[in-house]
Amino acid sequence: MRNYDTPVREIRHQVYTEVAKAGFESSDESLIHDIESIPYNIVSETAQYRESIYRERAVASERVRLAMGLSLRPESKAVHLTDGLAASNINEKYYEPPLMQVIPSACAACPPNKYIVSNMCRGCVAHPCMQVCPKGAISMKDGKSFIDQEKCVKCGKCKAACPYDAISHNVRPCEQACGVKAIGSDEQGRASILDDKCVSCGMCMVSCPFGAISDKSQIFQLAHALRDGDKIVAIVAPAYIGQFGDDVTPGKFKTALQVLGFSDVHEVAFGADVGAISEAHHYAHEVATGNLPFLLTSCCPSWSMMAKKFFPTMIDNISQELTPMVATARKVKQDDPDAKVVFIGPCASKKLEAMRRTVRSDVDFVLTFEELDAMFDAREIEPASFEDEGSLHDATAAGRGYAVAGGVAGAIEACLKEYYPEVPVHIEHAESLAECKKMLALAKAGKLKGCMIEGMACPGGCMGGAGTNVPIAKSSKALKKYVAGSSKKLPAKELKEIELS
Repeated sequence: MRNYDTPVREIRHQVYTEVAKAGFESSDESLIHDIESIPYNIVSETAQYRESIYRERAVASERVRLAMGLSLRPESKAVHLTDGLAASNINEKYYEPPLMQVIPSACAACPPNKYIVSNMCRGCVAHPCMQVCPKGAISMKDGKSFIDQEKCVKCGKCKAACPYDAISHNVRPCEQACGVKAIGSDEQGRASILDDKCVSCGMCMVSCPFGAISDKSQIFQLAHALRDGDKIVAIVAPAYIGQFGDDVTPGKFKTALQVLGFSDVHEVAFGADVGAISEAHHYAHEVATGNLPFLLTSCCPSWSMMAKKFFPTMIDNISQELTPMVATARKVKQDDPDAKVVFIGPCASKKLEAMRRTVRSDVDFVLTFEELDAMFDAREIEPASFEDEGSLHDATAAGRGYAVAGGVAGAIEACLKEYYPEVPVHIEHAESLAECKKMLALAKAGKLKGCMIEGMACPGGCMGGAGTNVPIAKSSKALKKYVAGSSKKLPAKELKEIELS
């Protein structure tokens, strides 16, 4: 098992591993006992992170439910840990909405957006903090500055003016990470997710230092299906490079997946190639000609969801091309209609894309790299230990480059310059939801006419997704090397003619 960079990630890994073991090994007779045992297996007799083992086990119990696709239990009535287990105990994806939930017993009720005076205050004669405050919210008490929170408008001028840096700005990490302001508070001051705003990017989940936010997993149901010998094909996002160890080559990774039980493995970058050439064609014939004022990429589900929620008048400007995940899944099912398809990638919100009904996804399960790592551990599989035999050869450098911010834009631009050299190219990209929102505002204001706009919800793109195992600074270097070593640089123009209905 790898050494995780934080205790929160290590705890998540332990829960996922135990739930995967239950999916692989538990019988119908032992399942309830095995699931109930998990909080006791991972929480020792001495509390490590909270004030008691009872609270640690309470949090672990909720994590187990989320890892099985179940919802959190209500705080107002008694509900058994395994309540709803029968519905979850299947060989198909299972999901009780919403995707992201705050575990109340884990939340520390961090103060939201508050300026406070620390003990560094010197009580200086000039009182610059008082002088700049536009609302008269600062006074002197016992020789120190004091901020009246009722009057404070959170402008930050006092902090900027203090010569001793004695005023701090307290912001919830989850709230700060959310680019669509989807974090609120419940009646006890704990964080809550505003479902009407949330686009399920997972940045709040990876930013909470208490591990109080989690998504739901399909790891248990997939383990079930693999155990029972179902024919299952893995389609792997290009961001997999570098996620499972420095010595894990594409060939070793493919072998590890086959040992886990997958019948075959394909690159989602194939679907990205299809998308790149199709988007280039669409841009040349619709955007460059003025038929469309601008075009938004659709491969990032959180970006698309944000555009639909916050800029509903732009829905017709979102690309209707199949996303790389869906295009690849369609191709697999064309070749083998009886196979189940598992998307393996860095993204939490792909779980929602796979569930949508407006466009058939053909994806039976979605698994993050974090969850796959736990499945490897549950079966004692070490990818680095295999011989470097075989590889993955489904895609070009352009498709593989989709994994980083700007990669989609770069692939489309390269295809345009190669196949439509007479077409002027205007492409922009944004990463992180806050920046994406600014970009959409510019487009709405008419300042990006004739533009192809790429949006990535996660900072750095897919390589910085919520379901990754290693920091983006490290993994992006591995991807750059992988892209550079690709035998083909661009998809063939004829690929846009492929039928994936």
